[in-house]
Amino acid sequence: MTAAVRKKRKPFNGDSVFSILVYALLTMVLVLIAFPLIYLVSASFSDPQAVISGKVWLLPVDFTLKGYDAIFKDKSLVRGFLNSVFITVAGTAINIVVTVMMAYPLSRKRFYGRKFFTMFMMITMFFNGGLVPTFLLINQLSLYNSYWSILLPGCVGVTNVIICRTYFESSIPEELYEAASLDGCDDFNFLFRVALPLAKPVLAVLVLYYAVGHWNSYFKEMIYLEDKIKYPLQVVLRQIIVMSQIADEMMLDFSTAERVQGMADLLKYSTIVVSSLPMLILYPFIQKYFVKGVMIGSVKG
Repeated sequence: MTAAVRKKRKPFNGDSVFSILVYALLTMVLVLIAFPLIYLVSASFSDPQAVISGKVWLLPVDFTLKGYDAIFKDKSLVRGFLNSVFITVAGTAINIVVTVMMAYPLSRKRFYGRKFFTMFMMITMFFNGGLVPTFLLINQLSLYNSYWSILLPGCVGVTNVIICRTYFESSIPEELYEAASLDGCDDFNFLFRVALPLAKPVLAVLVLYYAVGHWNSYFKEMIYLEDKIKYPLQVVLRQIIVMSQIADEMMLDFSTAERVQGMADLLKYSTIVVSSLPMLILYPFIQKYFVKGVMIGSVKG
């Protein structure tokens, strides 16, 4: 019986050691990533004094909804959230339209000047006008202090165009276009009726890339937007962090400063959780397309 069990056991070789090391490394990475996220969520539901005193570890202490209640009562935070949603949705829609309109012609082998336009487009990956010339251009075009100053500049990413173009080339056979053209289908009909329905994986990847970029963006909004009523959530969150630091430095009374700082920290944690939810909700809907789109769009290129 013992001999039979020994025969069934796999020998402990180098592959087993490697697997153990990989799992140990991945476990460490998981802990390093998961702990700050768990602490962030727990702190957002904890009492401010418990957060300041360091009592919060993995679970909420003295459960409270003060942070979330303050968020939804603060008009600037609600308005910033709605502004971020608008900028993300409108910006992503513009990005996808422009990217597809650039990628599809470049994917057609019979497109005249295809290599020239590709090289011309790739030059912009290494050179740009800089912040000051771009600001002057935005101002001269009367786009300053409008959402167009956020949506139009950089409305297309060259890397994403290359990914989309490569997907069209590698996943949509030329024979399919020839068969459609024999039935009287022109380029626009082929793009909207054939190519785009087959390009759902890469479109899902591009939507995620562009949406996350717009949602997390704050620097352009600080430069090109003047009215605070137009600020997105990330800029509002930055203002809260800066103001809480200033208040902490100016408060002379220790107890008052501790109370103000605790509430400010609670508000920051709650705002971060709320600001992260849309992207967390978006990802599961496009996760099934994500790996396929990335692999075909970039590896085959």
